Amino acid sequence: MGIFGRKRRTEGGSAGRHAAPEADDTIEDAYDDEEAELSDVSDGPYDVADFEDDGVPRIDLGSVKVPVPDGSQVQVEMDPETGGVRAVHVVTEQGQITVSAYAAPRSGGLWREVSTELADQLRADGAKVTIGRGVWGLEISAIVGDVALRFVGVDRPRWMLRGVIAGPQSEAAAAVEVLREIVRRTIVDRGDAPMPVRTPLTITLPDAVAEHIAAQQQQG
Repeated sequence: MGIFGRKRRTEGGSAGRHAAPEADDTIEDAYDDEEAELSDVSDGPYDVADFEDDGVPRIDLGSVKVPVPDGSQVQVEMDPETGGVRAVHVVTEQGQITVSAYAAPRSGGLWREVSTELADQLRADGAKVTIGRGVWGLEISAIVGDVALRFVGVDRPRWMLRGVIAGPQSEAAAAVEVLREIVRRTIVDRGDAPMPVRTPLTITLPDAVAEHIAAQQQQG
């Protein structure tokens, strides 16, 4: 079952104010311009406590349940030092998507801090960075060599979700919509345990995936 059949009501089939980010000089400029609109969020991503089953296929990674579009592949990145899971990527025709969740204040606002640091780091690494506004507020676009990156972040009480897609520049326009749709339909399970702000929420693999990786490691 695909996940891209339905469009958000606010998009309306036209360009709209969320069709593409508008360039701003700084993170603060983007937030100043968007401040009145930040509460106008989409119908997702979801907190697990508020989610009702919608039949969308997702891979259950414990802290996040990420939709997997038709025709895409799931890749697991392991940490060679610890043997744990570093990240799980959804690979689509438009690029590689990574969705990560973090502990955040109840009041939100973590993405504003993180996005400022991220934009500064990208510029320091020589990337061409554009700050814009999208579905949930701030988005960051960056060009690194031949690769186009797009970052989105969503603040919710006690957690923040960050999504990024990396792919060829020729697919950049389509890539952002694929990224937004995956982020929109992701479910976050923050849990009740207290943890410091910015702590990554733990990723756990489905049993079948974990067994497959363990078998590969033994063969290797």
